[in-house]
Amino acid sequence: MKHRFFYHLISTLCLLGLLAACAPAATQAPAATQAPAATEAPVATEPAAAEPVTLAYLVDDSEANQASGKALADAYMALHPNVTINVESRPGGTEGDNIVKTRLATGDMTDVFWYNSGSLLQALHPTDTLVDLSKEPFIANIVESFLPTVSQNGQIFGVPSQTAMGGGILYNKKIYADLGLSVPTTWAEFESNNEAIKAAGITSVIATFGDTWTSQLFVLADYYNVEAANPNFAADYTGNKAKYATIPAAMAGFTYLKEGFDKGWWQQDYATTKFEQGLKMLADGEGAHYPMLTFALSTIATNSPDKVNDIGFFAVPGTDTAKNGATIWMPAATYIPKTTKNLDVAKDFLGFIASTAGVDALNAAVAPTGPYVIKGATLPDSVLPGVKDVAAYIDAGKSAPALEFLSPIKGPNLEQICVATGTGQMSPEEAAANYDEDVKKQAQQLGLSGW
Repeated sequence: MKHRFFYHLISTLCLLGLLAACAPAATQAPAATQAPAATEAPVATEPAAAEPVTLAYLVDDSEANQASGKALADAYMALHPNVTINVESRPGGTEGDNIVKTRLATGDMTDVFWYNSGSLLQALHPTDTLVDLSKEPFIANIVESFLPTVSQNGQIFGVPSQTAMGGGILYNKKIYADLGLSVPTTWAEFESNNEAIKAAGITSVIATFGDTWTSQLFVLADYYNVEAANPNFAADYTGNKAKYATIPAAMAGFTYLKEGFDKGWWQQDYATTKFEQGLKMLADGEGAHYPMLTFALSTIATNSPDKVNDIGFFAVPGTDTAKNGATIWMPAATYIPKTTKNLDVAKDFLGFIASTAGVDALNAAVAPTGPYVIKGATLPDSVLPGVKDVAAYIDAGKSAPALEFLSPIKGPNLEQICVATGTGQMSPEEAAANYDEDVKKQAQQLGLSGW
């Protein structure tokens, strides 16, 4: 199954490369410069300088990503005793984005740093701020469909530092079994399940607005359904021809947030609950559903190892069972700012990350939450049930990349807009209109034509 799983993921994500290649120059992230032909995966070698070298590696503060960053650093240091890599922490979400942008702008960025691929990378103006890796031999180790998500103007800036993942609903399978529920394939079925769960005295949908970035999943993970209803949405959206406020399928995610609030699906302290608290609620059976990316499975595996096998995954349901499918996220990446004083060692570290040895280090430290995009990498036989659920969508050809990997536009204030909608302070119509304005500002900053 692993081979079919990975094959179908690549088939699905090839769509990304095609769309990127069709984009106008300097608007969408173009198809990456062709990587050197691969023979065998290059193995990271000892940097020429034998004197002690220290790198600082900035990683967001989620437990899984910190564990991954430290695993990569420790494995590299074991091979290179003269190198010390200090893993630093930053917040996630908008606060973390602002820290990354500020540190790049002030020349205060660490030697290497962990950050999103896709549209958020474009906002960092990578051709101005990051080191181009397109001529490095280790780029040949990376699955080609990933490269456009870390590219701009023909240059490549990052290496994948975790697995691809599904975006949708994590759910407690024990609750489903106890209440005789089936995985929903339409929103109407999801509504019915939520009412049955609520009647049983269990939180229907866990909301963790205390970490504002988690509020976005009903909107972002619904993209498969948006594309199913509007196949040209990504291109039209990038070209200022499609709006969230005027296309019902695009507005649906905001409608779902308001519905959850109106119908009392959230737990009582939803406004202050944090991400890891939400995961514990899900694992402990205090809540049935949690809209989230599957990277969170590794945190559950760490914090609740005896309960992680009770957690499954399903896609955000749409209106038609026949068109039910999942939205897929590409991995975050590690980048080098142009301000590093240790460029050769930093490049060598990224070469290690982009190798099967790097994948082995990740597998040993964190339960994988999807397939890797490193050539030759494999998932362990003990892969979590939730990951197998994502695989089923990909194997069936029912998955698509998230919008942020098909367009360079993602408004920076989406999480605040989603919180306002999910707490009843803003209508879906107002939310969609506000997000369209948020997107407009970013598109103009990126210099996109038609805006």
